[in-house]
Amino acid sequence: MPMREYLLGFWGSVDPIYFACTRLRYVADTNQQKTLLRVRLTKYKGARIVLSDGTIIEKNDVLVKIHLHNVKLIKELSTIPNEMKRAVFIYHSIKQAMPNLAMFLQSHPSSRQIKGIIGITSLCRGAERLGFEKSALCNRYYRMYKKATLLPINLLASNKGIEPVYLFMSKNKLLNKYGTNTK
Repeated sequence: MPMREYLLGFWGSVDPIYFACTRLRYVADTNQQKTLLRVRLTKYKGARIVLSDGTIIEKNDVLVKIHLHNVKLIKELSTIPNEMKRAVFIYHSIKQAMPNLAMFLQSHPSSRQIKGIIGITSLCRGAERLGFEKSALCNRYYRMYKKATLLPINLLASNKGIEPVYLFMSKNKLLNKYGTNTK
């Protein structure tokens, strides 16, 4: 267990540097509290994807890339001993942040150009219920790279052997499911 604490301590000290270097921004809730989501705009570089609502995502389309705040997540998960309760906690934490992500996207100056959201994760149980669509990482080398970079979160979250996947959601689906007009 001390190794886990050292890893978390190290990760916690490196995270602010990572945050500063990656152009990430926090998605805040209505009380301006930081959610588990951090985001930045990106140009999609993968294969053409057709989502279930007909949205076509092609190379160089603008997407909001979502990142989980892994250090915060792992610290909160460390108090939950049961794996099923951990999965439920992750699911509800993300579900709770999604309306804030919809507000972020609606108010973003580049909102018209944004086609949707994308994430890469191996913590994907329940993603479909949140409205995401999964897609495999086709490039073998990129998949190996993402597997290596996700190793710390997978070890700390006891999430072994699960392949990383793309998670997509179109802007229309996000706004219809979580936007302020739907409440």
